[in-house]
Amino acid sequence: MPKRIVGSGKHTYEVVSPFGKLPEDMRLGACSAVAVDSKDRVYVLQRQDPPVLVFDTSGNLLSNWGTGLITEGHGIYISPQDHVFFTDKDGHEVLKCTTEGKVLIRLGKRDHPSFQAPFSHPADVAVSKSGDIFVADGYGNSNVHRFSADGKHRMSWGVPGAKPGEFTTPHGIWVDSRDRVIVADRENNRLQLFSVEGDLLGIWTDFFHPMDLYLDAEGMVYVTDQIPRLSVLTPDGKLVARFLHRAHGTWGDSKGSLYSAWPGNPIMKLARVGS
Repeated sequence: MPKRIVGSGKHTYEVVSPFGKLPEDMRLGACSAVAVDSKDRVYVLQRQDPPVLVFDTSGNLLSNWGTGLITEGHGIYISPQDHVFFTDKDGHEVLKCTTEGKVLIRLGKRDHPSFQAPFSHPADVAVSKSGDIFVADGYGNSNVHRFSADGKHRMSWGVPGAKPGEFTTPHGIWVDSRDRVIVADRENNRLQLFSVEGDLLGIWTDFFHPMDLYLDAEGMVYVTDQIPRLSVLTPDGKLVARFLHRAHGTWGDSKGSLYSAWPGNPIMKLARVGS
């Protein structure tokens, strides 16, 4: 079968699809998100039990866990300390777990949504270098919530709308090394950048319903949208690569390869071949 190559320059990839080998008695569900830990283990979040599948970079299944833990998983984030965070969209919770699935913190009230307060169908979660937890509360609400590392609610910002600082489906979130909170404001077709205190720092456009964000070790910003495509930007927002690719969630490993998940599609690996 001919190779499928996407991207350009140093952001050139060979598409590996499907990625991930399951035993005969397992079937892959609808996959929402993917993340990679410090050992390059690939965590896939699917919308069925067990919700978490862990693979190596060759696609071999290492473990699975979380049965009964999540109503419907949506977003996933793994901190530098290898703590695994999830948003449970329909359970109205955010969970912090070990890489083996032990629950360390629960945020929100399971099965109890709140209006413009934590949470109502939260979409995504990210952690700052200080350990503070940021949540894009993006389906029932139009907020970003900030919590301390031990789970205490510190502040929230955002209201429904399309003006600067407002949100319509904040769907993806990341906190970079400059402590900029980058939010994929999906239905407003933009990324909004804030300080950790919620002050608006800038707006990046030229996206169609941006879905998810991933930042690599160099601060390069990878954005998936509903064209569908993947855009690569410098830390200051300059577009350097763009190609067709369908991803609801995306993340990269230490070798520069990317992994993506989209409900209804196989898990994909974009194996880096650029120099």
